[in-house]
Amino acid sequence: MNHETIQKEIIAAVHRAKEDCPLVPSITNTVTIELVANAQLAAGGSAAMVYLPDEGEAIAAAGEAFYINMGTLMPFYAETLPRTARALQEHRRPWVLDPVGIGIGGLRKGLLQCFRALPPSVVRGNASEIIALANLWGLDSGVARDGVRGVDATDSVETARPAAEALASFIHGAVAVSGERDLVTDGTLTIRSEGGSKLFTKITGAGCSLGGVTAVYLAETSPFIAALAAVQAYNLAGTRAAREAKGPGSFTAAFLDALYAATPEEIAANPFVVL
Repeated sequence: MNHETIQKEIIAAVHRAKEDCPLVPSITNTVTIELVANAQLAAGGSAAMVYLPDEGEAIAAAGEAFYINMGTLMPFYAETLPRTARALQEHRRPWVLDPVGIGIGGLRKGLLQCFRALPPSVVRGNASEIIALANLWGLDSGVARDGVRGVDATDSVETARPAAEALASFIHGAVAVSGERDLVTDGTLTIRSEGGSKLFTKITGAGCSLGGVTAVYLAETSPFIAALAAVQAYNLAGTRAAREAKGPGSFTAAFLDALYAATPEEIAANPFVVL
């Protein structure tokens, strides 16, 4: 797939999302739920946040794609998440997994291990989370390490590339690694997207909401193009927002405005490099 073809597919996917307003439910981090929903709306999707097992199953069938974020687990998620993942598989709905906090506690580890047999279409995380998930699933990550990773990356995006490519090949989908220079791969084709802003690290929910927007585009296109379109949109909007922001608070508002205003052509034109 060449540069021009990739751009055309991004444009088509973003156009369809804005026209269709796909229903994209989420089970997401309670700390970042507002930004996730607002970003999904800004990208053209329709947001719906659920918690309970029967809600997860019901809306998995009704939605066009789904987003599961592991950020703040509650005890009943031990039932909600596997039931939702099974419903998504049964109804052949694509979904995005964000393995936030992988390595913290047995419940989180057990649920993420469960997803190995019920795999997502896209995994989005920081470099350390991607490496840890590849290791948990017994894949060749290129970095032999166990233990708690927390929510902040301690590895570079480039270090996580072998793990990302292994994960993408395993799920037959795509992996997006967030960092100073974001990476998206389908296991064979790997792309680095440029832009963004350091202010993303000063707000809560930048990564979580990126996963939610990925799911919006996933309702309209392939896992790889969905992940890349979302990363491109974020890097473009982040660059624009940083020009007028005075700090994290104004950056958040400016970012949502920029995400909403960005055209499909502008998102596709954000610089990226095929590695």
